[in-house]
Amino acid sequence: MEEQAIYAIGIFLIIYALIISEKVHRTIVAMFGGLLMVALGIVDQETALHHIDFNTLGLLIGMMIIVSITADTGLFRFIAVWSAKKSKGKPMLILISLLLITAICSAFLDNVTTVLLMVPVTLSITRQLQIQPFPFLITQIMSSNIGGTATLIGDPPNIMIGSAVKELTFLSFITNLAPIAIIIIAVNIPIFVLLFRKQMTVKPELKKAIMEMDEKALITEPKLLYKCLTVLFVTMLGFFLHQSLHLESATVALSGGFLLLLLTGEHYMEEALAKVEWATIFFFIGLFVLVSGLIETGVIARLADYAIELTDGNLVATSMLILWLSAIASAFLDNIPFVATMIPMIQDMGNMGVTHLEPLWWSLALGACLGGNGTLIGASANLIVAQLSGKEGYPIKFMSYFKYGFPLMLLSIVISSIYIYVRYLI
Repeated sequence: MEEQAIYAIGIFLIIYALIISEKVHRTIVAMFGGLLMVALGIVDQETALHHIDFNTLGLLIGMMIIVSITADTGLFRFIAVWSAKKSKGKPMLILISLLLITAICSAFLDNVTTVLLMVPVTLSITRQLQIQPFPFLITQIMSSNIGGTATLIGDPPNIMIGSAVKELTFLSFITNLAPIAIIIIAVNIPIFVLLFRKQMTVKPELKKAIMEMDEKALITEPKLLYKCLTVLFVTMLGFFLHQSLHLESATVALSGGFLLLLLTGEHYMEEALAKVEWATIFFFIGLFVLVSGLIETGVIARLADYAIELTDGNLVATSMLILWLSAIASAFLDNIPFVATMIPMIQDMGNMGVTHLEPLWWSLALGACLGGNGTLIGASANLIVAQLSGKEGYPIKFMSYFKYGFPLMLLSIVISSIYIYVRYLI
């Protein structure tokens, strides 16, 4: 193996280990690793810039702007309280309502933003009902990752895959991944009811207090809400039509974001741009450059060659390998750097004679998104829920989550394996 390739592997493994350890913020570590690849001459600056996927970054920034302004209207608080009242204050029905809202919002916003908006409202409702929030929070974590699986914009791994593979449109993700996401949610709901039914006892007077809440008062800016919903509708329409319009998804998202800023004015611009998760954006930039070192030195191509040798080029075996490897790895590692590594590897498989790559892309998406449910550190949304809950005095322990999350994650991957095989490989 060439010296540069050895350096690239060494840097990648060290940076990956530091990201997992969480001793230093992952954005700082990823950017440092990417810059080290350039500083040591493994990739030059121009090549590194070429590997940064600005379509992924633009899509994230555009949607973050739209969501941050929409959150100011009180819409998400309204939806949560409205659903609690429609459930007649019954805790189990509230749990199911909130997890379904979380799944739907995660599909069309993104799962990190969704849980940031849903958790404070959930904690407020459980406080009023005087019940433990753990069942509500764990079901929302899992439904956010399942819901995020359904669309191009729901989860970062899907955004990255859709950006790398131009043939996979917004509509492609919905038609191929939404059905399995719906099936998995449908399978999980009765399991959640069985697991948590004994923790759902509430006094009648507490249910009455929920019913007396005025959800309409939570909509603080109705005029702004109208503008947000109009722009969100136009943006979603743009995603459905982006291929026929010959527009990248980033162009659609950024157009929506800046159209909303144009309609709302400078006051919202500074606030919206401040709420963009710039740490996440730079984390992606660092990762793209870090992985470029593995691509340019031929490491990824060799891994792809090894995977084909291992499965003998068999499409069924390769799909199952990618699905299960992605799921187990994403349960214990951050799925974003893992997917950043896997994308060029699958692309190289295409160069080596694997002609039908579509099952491999859907296997990667399902494994990476659903695998995040396996542990508390499996996805960013999981960590954010744990952090918000801990601040409010309800810490979620790793093992408390693991005993529910990991078996249910394995069940979802078994269902996904059957789905992939029946739909694409028979």
